[in-house]
Amino acid sequence: MIRRTLLVSLVLFALPAAAQETPPAPPAAPATVDVVMETGEGRIVIALDTTRAPVTAGYILRHVDEKRLDGAAFYRAYKVTPDGSIGLVQGGIQDGRKLLPPVAHEPTTTTGLTHDEGAISLARGAPGTAQAQFFIILGNLKALDADPAAAGDNLGYAVFGRVIEGMDVVRRILNVPLSLTKGEGAMKGQMIETPVPITTVRRVIPLPPNPVPKAAPKKPTSRRR
Repeated sequence: MIRRTLLVSLVLFALPAAAQETPPAPPAAPATVDVVMETGEGRIVIALDTTRAPVTAGYILRHVDEKRLDGAAFYRAYKVTPDGSIGLVQGGIQDGRKLLPPVAHEPTTTTGLTHDEGAISLARGAPGTAQAQFFIILGNLKALDADPAAAGDNLGYAVFGRVIEGMDVVRRILNVPLSLTKGEGAMKGQMIETPVPITTVRRVIPLPPNPVPKAAPKKPTSRRR
């Protein structure tokens, strides 16, 4: 009886220790490359997700590094809701001489990214035809994600990053005056009267860590005799 009681007490004593497993390390944050977009309405900083969307982010980075996006513009502003809480602004290169060949489509079912507030995504016609035209999301437009259960073209659009600074600038662009005549089909009435210029787009170069300052050499003290 004593032995049985002792065994039970040992098992009960051991249970908390057995349950205290070392928690798994949190997943590393996705690697991103930040770029600064200077526009006629202010600065927008975008983190390009080179980890989860390497094909699309790398494609846009090549345009950035070759300065192909300098002189582009935001030319479309679409309010899905009348108050503009949900919508998008679209811009990019309209001079075909500055465009690189189209990029392969990278759907959200592959990247795990989504069209929510601040997401930046490539505009396209058929899958695999996208070039350097992009749109920034305001609010929630997850209906633009890939949906394998949907009929027809269900591959959605390719999210490749997120605005991390300057959503106030994006909202200002959403509210600039629109043209009553520009645009065709569903886009008529969504085109900006005077496109908002994108003057430059550049990588953010991380600052090196501050070096530890070296101690100043001590001055020799003179001794009086």
